[in-house]
Parts: sequence; C-alpha cells; structure tokens
Amino acid sequence: MATITDLSGRVAVVTGGTRGVGAGITRALLEAGAEVVTCARRPADRPVGAAGRTPRFRPVDLRDAEAVGAFFMDVRGEYGRLDVLVNNAGGTPYRMLDEGGAERHARVIELNLLASLTASLAAYEQMRTQPGGGSIVMIGSVSGSRPSPGTAAYGAAKAGLEQLARSMAVEWAPLVRVNTLVLGMVRTELSHLHYGDEDGVAAVGRTVPLGRLAEPDEVGDACVFLASDRAAYISGASLLVHGGGERPAFLDAATTGN
Repeated sequence: MATITDLSGRVAVVTGGTRGVGAGITRALLEAGAEVVTCARRPADRPVGAAGRTPRFRPVDLRDAEAVGAFFMDVRGEYGRLDVLVNNAGGTPYRMLDEGGAERHARVIELNLLASLTASLAAYEQMRTQPGGGSIVMIGSVSGSRPSPGTAAYGAAKAGLEQLARSMAVEWAPLVRVNTLVLGMVRTELSHLHYGDEDGVAAVGRTVPLGRLAEPDEVGDACVFLASDRAAYISGASLLVHGGGERPAFLDAATTGN
C-alpha cells in the first residue's frame, strides 16, 4: 500500500472499521499517521493494525442518536479534536422487494443512510468549533446509480447518501468538506458469499475493465486522499473507485454485421 500523504496529528473515526472495506480504510489511515477510532456493534474478530499501530475500538449502535452523540463527545474529550469521519458502516442481505415487507427494507435504509446522517451531524458539532474544521467521507456504491435487483433498498440508500453528501458540502462549507467514494466490487473476507469460490471471484473480476476486484486497502488509499490537505479544494465530489465500471452487456450480446 502506497502512503499518499501524512495525517500525523489527525484524529479519525471509521464507522464499521473492524472488517472488510472498513478495516482497509482503518489500515490506510494508520499508515498515514492518523490516530484512529473505530466503532461498530461488536469488536473485530481479528485485530486490525498497520505500521505497528492499532485503532481504538468503541462499541456503539449507529442507529441510536443519543449513543452516537455521546460517542463523538468522548472522542473529542479523549483526543481534543476530531478531524476525519469515514461513514463506512452498512451492508445488506440479498432480498427481493416482494420478500419480507417494507419494514425489513426500511432497516436497510436506516443503516445505510440514516446512520450516516446521525454520525455526520454529531461529528459536525465537534468539527465546526475547531480551527481547520474537518473532513467527512461517505462510502457509497455503484448500486446507487444503477438497478440493484435483490438489493434495491441498499441501492436507494446509497443514492440518497451521495445526494446527502452534496448538500452537506454546501451547508457546512467552508469549515467541513464532505465527499463520497463510490465503490464498485471489493474483495473482502465475505466475497465468497456473493461470488463463490476463487474461480468465481476471478470470473467476476474479469468483468471489470481493470480485470479484478478492488482490495480494501486501495479504497483506504482513496479515503486518505479525500481526508487530506491534498484534497483541500475538493468538496461535494463523488470519486469513482470501480476499476473502470462495468462492461456494457450489449457489447457481449451484439453480433458483428453480415
């Protein structure tokens, strides 16, 4: 993993930073020198660390606004400041729209959209009072800009998250910058649940122009850039991290002329 910039002295919070993409973001921030606090409902199954350093972990339910507010106040009290928030927590089971009823789909939207709003509001209260403000990074998805059968509520939430970030960037400027990383497919410890065995992962990777799935640490590098002073004039932006996107299906379906 290449070190993009120096975040020494910065304090960052990564929601859901204990595994998968979140662990990659945590490692990248640690590599860049930041002090990192991760939060989730449960601690990591295995330690997350980089450069001989580890993050602090605090259990918190991001759907509980009171608990989230207390968590961010504790971070500010312990470290004296809060510079970066990465809203990474989220996810969804595969469920068609006519399965399970509206309540289950609403819980997906609550986790993937409303929890990020709750965390961002609490972080903003800390960032707005300090010199230099801060940076908020939303972890979005290409599912928010294309049909997502089986994960429709997740796609709708990610579309909303990107729009929310753009509005925050206007309302909270110039002190707080807000941007979105729009992710394609990422190889994590749960990839087999979506793509099958190694042959399946490789086959899916070949559908991406760059020929493979992203690694979590590559998402982390992009996150470090948006959080850093090198992105000081970038706010309200959506950075695509999808390896070139998806090859249009019609190109494979079409036949050459007679």
